[in-house]
Amino acid sequence: MTTDTYHYERIAKAIEFISENITAQPTLEEIAEKVNLSPFHFQRIFTEWAGVSPKKFLQFLTADYLKAKIKSTATLIEAAEIAGLSSQSRVYDLFTGIEAVTPQEFKSGGKGLHISYAYHQTPFGECFLAVTERGICGMAFTDEHTKKEDLATFKKKWFFATIQENTSITYPYIQRIFTPHLSSLDKLHLLVQGTNFQLKVWEALLTIPQGSLTTYQQIAESIGKDKAVRAVGTAVGNNPIAYLIPCHRVIRKEGKLGEYHWGSIRKKAIVGWEAAKKISD
Repeated sequence: MTTDTYHYERIAKAIEFISENITAQPTLEEIAEKVNLSPFHFQRIFTEWAGVSPKKFLQFLTADYLKAKIKSTATLIEAAEIAGLSSQSRVYDLFTGIEAVTPQEFKSGGKGLHISYAYHQTPFGECFLAVTERGICGMAFTDEHTKKEDLATFKKKWFFATIQENTSITYPYIQRIFTPHLSSLDKLHLLVQGTNFQLKVWEALLTIPQGSLTTYQQIAESIGKDKAVRAVGTAVGNNPIAYLIPCHRVIRKEGKLGEYHWGSIRKKAIVGWEAAKKISD
């Protein structure tokens, strides 16, 4: 187990405890005891990870805070205007666009493509990353229990592509995603398989700036499908590129974070981590 894995597992356990006892607002000593660390040690690793104290982080998970974030970006269009669609927005600093495979490529499952994949540590645990010359085509948080099944599912989806493990190719992408100031990798492109409706939803997700939150209803309205909230939710849940297509920034209108394909605790961790990064920028 790497140090990063060790830290995230302790942090995730702490976030779970905080979430379950949020109305009681547990003390630092109580949280530290839950994860079998001294208060000093826990405070240090948590602050190194989040950039804020556990007490401050707890505030980012309250319903009042989450509802306020929704109201502050009433529509995705407004959120895009606030971001300026410029280099000030990390979303648009990372991406130059999302590209769909052609209908023929979709039918053949990626025939002619060469895909490199590997597993990497991130601030939110281990992730699977797959890239082609045309862009990132897969990203998912994983663990030892799901690795084999997740890889088999990915290979089935891209069954005509040449798929090989190659950490040296994928590692620079991980640097660019989580520590962009340390890497000179060019802008990231995304290559996805999806229906026209799914693509519209995923493109809408890319307009949500880091630290902002929206609802399924707001996404439906932004793509001109006001009545398709349930379908939007399904498309969000089928997001093939975790974190980069930020489905974690979609929450329920009543201020609850809701479910997440890669675990509700991980969603809390990402939302809180991004909120902390936002206030420190």
